[in-house]
Amino acid sequence: MRQKNSILTKLCPCYGNSLDLDPPAQANDSSTTQPAPLQCTDEIREHCKELLLTDAQISEMMNRLLEDVQKGLGKDTHASSIVKCFVTYVQDLPNGTERGKFLALDLGGTNFRVLIITLGEKHVFDMKSKIYAIPQSIMLGSGTQLFDHIAECLANFMKEHSVGHERLPLGFTFSFPLTQRGLTKGLLERWTKGFDCSGCVGEDVVQLLKDALARRNDTMNIEIAGILNDAVGTLMSCAHKKQTCRIGVVVGTGSNACYVEKVENAEMFDGDKSKPYVIINTEWGAFGDDGRLDIVRTEYDREIDQYSINPGKQLHEKMISGMYMGELARLILVKFTKQGLLFGGRGSDLLYKRGNFFTKYVSEIESDKRGSYINCRQVLEELGLNHATDQDCSNVRYICECVSKRAAHLVSAGVATLINKMGKDSVTVGIDGSVYRFHPHFHDLMTEKIAQLVTPGIKFDLMLSEDGSGRGAALVAAVACRDR
Repeated sequence: MRQKNSILTKLCPCYGNSLDLDPPAQANDSSTTQPAPLQCTDEIREHCKELLLTDAQISEMMNRLLEDVQKGLGKDTHASSIVKCFVTYVQDLPNGTERGKFLALDLGGTNFRVLIITLGEKHVFDMKSKIYAIPQSIMLGSGTQLFDHIAECLANFMKEHSVGHERLPLGFTFSFPLTQRGLTKGLLERWTKGFDCSGCVGEDVVQLLKDALARRNDTMNIEIAGILNDAVGTLMSCAHKKQTCRIGVVVGTGSNACYVEKVENAEMFDGDKSKPYVIINTEWGAFGDDGRLDIVRTEYDREIDQYSINPGKQLHEKMISGMYMGELARLILVKFTKQGLLFGGRGSDLLYKRGNFFTKYVSEIESDKRGSYINCRQVLEELGLNHATDQDCSNVRYICECVSKRAAHLVSAGVATLINKMGKDSVTVGIDGSVYRFHPHFHDLMTEKIAQLVTPGIKFDLMLSEDGSGRGAALVAAVACRDR
């Protein structure tokens, strides 16, 4: 059994004190005789060099991302831009005066949630929610099947909570690339995260949900007040508590970011220009789909992409997110094993099978106290690698650290690019997602790297979002009703 204090059983991040991948052993007190932790072997360290981003590489990526963001914002360049920078039509942030009862629907992975949230004074939230599974047959079926399933679960939830006859505003978190035509109209650009439902691409997903609700012929009285993605929800959720929040980032199954932009710079925006700002959904997961990330991509990244369901797409996301991080580590372990650098050259059928090294393993292995291999050995035993030595465990940890550190630095470069672009003196970055939430060092790695990359004089802080995709959806609905 995995030990009870495994990092994934914790409700909030536990950040380590050391940021070095393999720091030198501390000098022992003369009264102790504990051996210094094993160091990673020179051979493994040399083979992992390509995973460690140089300052020059990060600087070039920031320049390229900024160029792509500018293209996405421009009317003449938007169509050809890889980083789309979709206008969200969310122009107002929470100010603490929102009151009432709201529904939220959160769709962004293999499960979705329905929530009912009551907003009160002094930032009080009363939240009830339920998680519903989406079978793979529905994920790969028709759009009608998907939205009928969602509508049925929504109806059941409302009946359970005796609100079936109330008229409730609903915020719809839909965490896939959308071209928005308004706060309640969004055209699906493409599916990601393992979905491939037919009849949805190019369609208004709000209308697809409305059609599914209408097909039920029951008494549900729902007003869809806004559609958003999880990055926008993260920003809204954090802004409700901290007024300086201007960036929302998700590092979970996927990766994306949004930020507050001046209306005058958002050339694709055709809404209310009397208000000075609008939230932009960057969709930075697609950054590099045109080859501009090739300066840092490795053979492992190319193999991940080759065997994915969307080859050539979401290349930036595939270097960062939880959907791919474990598999990246596995591919490296497999190569080094076959080269005789790990496990005495003896692997296992489980190690060699795709998808068998879960992203949670990376977090668990890095949660071991340095020099201890309790979690690492349990992971390796689950993979049939009972013959692993302490040196193997040290090497495996270093490999995991290289993969997660690269991901943290890629996210940090993107965040710093947006902070510098906005030019605010002080910015709070709201962050959500399982990788950021549960990896023991991700927060510290990001804090350290962003501090190196932002314009001198700019202050920033990273804020863990409390359920951005749920609370944020309700807050979008609440702000829309507040403004009306």
